[in-house]
Amino acid sequence: MTTVVAVCGSLRDGSYTRIALEHALRGAAAAGAETELLDLKEYDLPLYDPDADDRGDSEEVKRITREADGLLLGSPVYHGSYSSAFRNFHDYCSFDEFEDTAVGLLATAGGGTYGVTLDHMRSTVRGVHGWVVPHQVGIRNASGAFDDDGAFRDEDLRKRTEKLGRVVTDHAERLRD
Repeated sequence: MTTVVAVCGSLRDGSYTRIALEHALRGAAAAGAETELLDLKEYDLPLYDPDADDRGDSEEVKRITREADGLLLGSPVYHGSYSSAFRNFHDYCSFDEFEDTAVGLLATAGGGTYGVTLDHMRSTVRGVHGWVVPHQVGIRNASGAFDDDGAFRDEDLRKRTEKLGRVVTDHAERLRD
């Protein structure tokens, strides 16, 4: 069975990135994938230092990432780029975790700009040979995008986000074959 893992690069309680990734995982599950949310908030992932002996839960995080056929990577927009939590996760992961893996990108913005964040994520994933799918999702004004139950207020945005999960599942299956 195809496995799709969503990596949440937000540590905030009530994270809009996490909520959006859960919608993308629903799309992946509807396409037949086994899904998992890798919420970085739940792992001890010290600041990456190649000389440090204490690497916390990094081996487990790398294993989960490496064993996935497809990845959904999500980050809030911080200062025009991705979060430090996402960057730290990415510093631990390299070719072994990303090569021949279908990757979908998602960014949530407090305002209206998310394009550069998606560009930065795409560049760094390509740098470790991940297969970034053409479909991506950017969410403007994320604090107003969801109702109190975590449902999208905009039906088209919900559909695009769930499509991201389906597209990653489809590409992951092709790469496995």
